Amino acid sequence: MNLAAPTPLIHPSRELRDTCAVVGAGTSRLGRVPGVSSLDLLVEAIRNALDDAGLKASDVDGVLCRGPDESYSHHQLVAERLGINASFSTTLTNGGASQIMSVALAVMAIRFGLAKTIVCGFGRDTWSRTHANEEARVRNETRPASLLPREFGPEYGYFGATAAHGLGATRHMHLYGTTRDHFAEIALAFREHALRNPAAQMKKPLTFEDYHAARLIVAPFGMFDCSLRSDAAGAVIVTSADRAKDLKQPPVLIKGFGTHNNTRGWFNNDNMVVTAARQSGEAAYRMAGLGPADVDTAQIYDCFTYMVLTQLEDYGFCKKGEGGPFVASGALRLGGALPCNTSGGQLSESHAEGMLQIVEGVRQMRRTYPAERQVKNAEIALVSGHGGNQVCHSTLILGRA
Repeated sequence: MNLAAPTPLIHPSRELRDTCAVVGAGTSRLGRVPGVSSLDLLVEAIRNALDDAGLKASDVDGVLCRGPDESYSHHQLVAERLGINASFSTTLTNGGASQIMSVALAVMAIRFGLAKTIVCGFGRDTWSRTHANEEARVRNETRPASLLPREFGPEYGYFGATAAHGLGATRHMHLYGTTRDHFAEIALAFREHALRNPAAQMKKPLTFEDYHAARLIVAPFGMFDCSLRSDAAGAVIVTSADRAKDLKQPPVLIKGFGTHNNTRGWFNNDNMVVTAARQSGEAAYRMAGLGPADVDTAQIYDCFTYMVLTQLEDYGFCKKGEGGPFVASGALRLGGALPCNTSGGQLSESHAEGMLQIVEGVRQMRRTYPAERQVKNAEIALVSGHGGNQVCHSTLILGRA
């Protein structure tokens, strides 16, 4: 008896291509919003996304979100605030990879009849929590104390994500000759984009001199290599492509997505310099029937400047080891070969663990921005998400209908 599964005629994920669309996108107030919880910020962003779509909370029957680390069944709290009895809802916990995963899960749920219209979102109050008192400001820690490592880390001066990514950046510099000037190119490009974004947290121009004069955080990272501490939230509304045609905004098609997790760990093999963006991106390209040359704008998860550079390589926009010269060419700026993080990203707009990158990708595909913020003739946007202690990755490809 042959139990082998028959070879499918097409890749299963391709059946999901263009079946769903993003029909609403919204953000909360960004930056410093004292006295407002992460839950309240998320509800604010969702209400703005619903208004953007011309929908009411009663039109939604699905809620997918990632909550703060200390929250239990966060999606229940969100749905309760909105007055939704959801047919399909859950909370995701893959860090910065969760936000794209929620959109992918929404597509699958809608495609297989578990829900019709789903809200995906994330909110955080990190600026407020890390500035609650002097001890919190010095610790600058985003996770609750109960989730922090208690040995084999802090006693050796190894504190959190900045140190972990700093080791990866140092390794890349050693292998490929990458320099801090290359990292500066990323920080400066994204700050330039943020200055065109009225909602962005950072309003001050940044120069090479400013970048190199900034205090060192963890070698090789200075202050401007590190993403912001922000009170921020974002949300998008996903529904079927058919239903999207009758709604307020031009639909933005969900053309492809993929995930991959280097769950053996950040320090295993070459995971610090070859991230899971490689396999995640290959899956998304395959689903969308596209490749790197088809992408007009990329919204890359920029927790640190280095992570932008290595993901650009892993997505195939340049060869491994050539990320430094690629960013130095001006490719990431508006008018460049690959305008990247056009709202300012987590380095200069606000840090909502990749959710705002999805919102920006949607808005670029609508082409509703003024000329100084719009990627000219953009048809395809790639969005990345990275998290889960540096090992989880997700990729989303959006396109104009």
